[in-house]
Amino acid sequence: MDEIDFRTADGRVLHGYDSAPGDDARLAVVWHHGTPNLGTPPAPLYEAGEWLGIRWISFDRPGYGGSTAAPGRTMASVAADLTTVLDTLGIGTCALMGYSGGGSYALGSAAVLGDRVEAVATFAAIAPYGMEGWYDGMIDSGCAALRAAAAGREARLRNEAVEYDPEFTDSDVAMFDGPWGWLGSVAGDVAMPNGPDGAVDDDCSYVVPWGCDPATITAPALLLHGTADRIIPSTHADWLAANLPTAELALHPGLSHISILSQAEPALEWIRDHTG
Repeated sequence: MDEIDFRTADGRVLHGYDSAPGDDARLAVVWHHGTPNLGTPPAPLYEAGEWLGIRWISFDRPGYGGSTAAPGRTMASVAADLTTVLDTLGIGTCALMGYSGGGSYALGSAAVLGDRVEAVATFAAIAPYGMEGWYDGMIDSGCAALRAAAAGREARLRNEAVEYDPEFTDSDVAMFDGPWGWLGSVAGDVAMPNGPDGAVDDDCSYVVPWGCDPATITAPALLLHGTADRIIPSTHADWLAANLPTAELALHPGLSHISILSQAEPALEWIRDHTG
C-alpha cells in the first residue's frame, strides 16, 4: 500500500492510499471511511479485491490522520478533494464504497463527479439533514453529539468532553472477533493524532446542506443497512432509496452498524458486476 501526500489548490495536504500504483488495468474503488476512522482501505477486503481486480484508493478526510483540517467542509467539498486525488493519480473513472458517514461522502462524490463514477455502494449511510425524523431511533450519545453540531462547531467541540457510548449490539460485538476487528486499529485516537477536528467536522457536515443533490446521481447505487442499527437508523436508507433514482435498497434484518459490514464482500462483487 503506497501512502501519498496530495496537495489541494488551497494548499492543504490530503494523506492518501493507493494499493496498486500505476496499475491502470484494475478497477479503482475509492473507500470513504467512517467516523472517527483513518482512511486506510479496508484490510478485510484485500483478498477479495485481489481476485476481483480492485485497485483501492482512499484518503484521510480533512482533520484525520495526515490530512489538514478544513472546518466547514461538506460532502461537495470533499468530493472536490477526491477529484484532486484522482487527477493526480491519472485515474479517469472509478467506483465508490463508503461506510457510515463515509457512505454519505461517497454519495456526495457520486453526485458531484457524475459520469466519472461507475457505481457506488454504501453501508449505513446518513441521509441529508432535512429528512423528517432524522434523529428518530438514534442512540442517546449520538443524538447529543449531532444536536451539538447543529448548534455550531464550538458547541460540538464542547461535546467532546461527553463520553460517547455506541451501544453496540451483540452482532456488532461479534464482528470484532473476526476480520472486521480491523476497525479497532483505525478508529479513535489513532485517527486523530492532532486533535478532534476530524470527528467534529464530520458531525458538523452531517447537519448542514451537502452542497450537492444526491438525487442527481446517475451511477448505480447499492444502499446496505441493518434494521437493528441505532447509530444510524435504517430510516435513513429508506429516505435515500426513495430519493435516489438509481438506488437499490438492501435492508438486512437483525444486522446493526458494524455487523452490516458482513455484507461488504458481496457488495464489492456487486460493484464489479456493475462497472466496466
